[in-house]
Amino acid sequence: MSFALGSLIIGGLLMIMALTGTLVRRLPLSTAMLYLVVGAGLGPAGWALLAPDPLRHSALLEGIIELALLISLFAAGLKLGLPLKNKHWRMPLRLALVSMTVTVGLIAVFAVYALEMSVGAAILLGGILAPTDPVLAADVQVESADDRDRLRFSLTGESALNDGAAYPFIMLGLGLLGFHDLGGGWRWFALDVVWEFAAGLLIGAALGALIGKLVVYMRARHQEAVGLDEFLALGLVGLAYGLAGLAHASGFLAVFAAGLALQRVREQRAADGGPTANSQGLKEGDASHPAHASAYMMRGVRGFNEQLERISEMVVVLLVGAMLAFTQITGAAIGLVLFLFIVARPASVWLGLIGSPVSREQRLLMSWFGIRGIGSIFYLLYAINHGLPRALAEQVLALTLTAVATSVVLHGISVTPLMKMYVRRSKRRTGT
Repeated sequence: MSFALGSLIIGGLLMIMALTGTLVRRLPLSTAMLYLVVGAGLGPAGWALLAPDPLRHSALLEGIIELALLISLFAAGLKLGLPLKNKHWRMPLRLALVSMTVTVGLIAVFAVYALEMSVGAAILLGGILAPTDPVLAADVQVESADDRDRLRFSLTGESALNDGAAYPFIMLGLGLLGFHDLGGGWRWFALDVVWEFAAGLLIGAALGALIGKLVVYMRARHQEAVGLDEFLALGLVGLAYGLAGLAHASGFLAVFAAGLALQRVREQRAADGGPTANSQGLKEGDASHPAHASAYMMRGVRGFNEQLERISEMVVVLLVGAMLAFTQITGAAIGLVLFLFIVARPASVWLGLIGSPVSREQRLLMSWFGIRGIGSIFYLLYAINHGLPRALAEQVLALTLTAVATSVVLHGISVTPLMKMYVRRSKRRTGT
């Protein structure tokens, strides 16, 4: 595909989405569904303008999808305006840790007995399919940093945490297949589980708080470091991910924690009794105003990151749509998808939330909206790049792409009517 033709296609798609975005949000479909269809049409099964072979180009595709995932995780951190010690985080943590572990186990059991996979391959498949998606789940995420709705907060927090929490299962599966040193189990538990999770969160939180306070201080006290909020967002993502990587910690959790800590800079000023302001009605001169510098910074960073996240979603889902031509939908894949959506996800949510103050309606919606997407594609490519035999790689590729494509379609169709119904019922209960 020539650069001119690629520019024409991408430009046309961006223009269509800009002009019809409001209409799409009212219909029972998602933008991801449209991107998936267009990607399939541009791929080898259609006009053959895109050929992202996940086996031949796995390294390049992994890098592109990892970048999109980092942007989305940072955006999720910016949206969640509560520290991890707050009680609202109990359910997201239980979903991301307990429910995801149960999901991995259930998928692994299904893969061993129904798909006749080895234990290592089954655990690897479970780790790939267990994370829910922070990129494609925008319609069920919190709407602002002040949103405390239990359903949206839990799903957003879960999707932000479990991309990093899935890593130990990926490495366990690769280790059992002979592609990673488990060190008798102790090395895996100490480094891939405990250190990855704890150090990733600590590194990201420290960097986000430090950079945020430094920028606010320089703007409010010295009228310096004003503007270029885009550089601030991308720079913080790069610093958090890079430092976590050098420390052998989770870069995904570090980037998420950096966004969460940066968001908390504004909240901390309010908690200390200092003047603060929300982002509404801010003017150019407020960037260095002592009372508004933090709110102005957050408006710039969040606005840029949200736009970047939308572009990343389009690029990645187009690639996923084009990848579908490189695999086949099999009976085994359909059986796994049905098991994942009808059995594994509801069972894991129920077990993970035992005793939680969640309504029956919220529990049902959490069970349904276990959206699979970009995180699963990333870990698929990550595993392929670690030397999976071709036959196993092709099998896991077919299972993963079928699950992701099915999730994009089913959840894309159902998200608008189900969330509208949930909002109406919530308003009736609260009398608003």
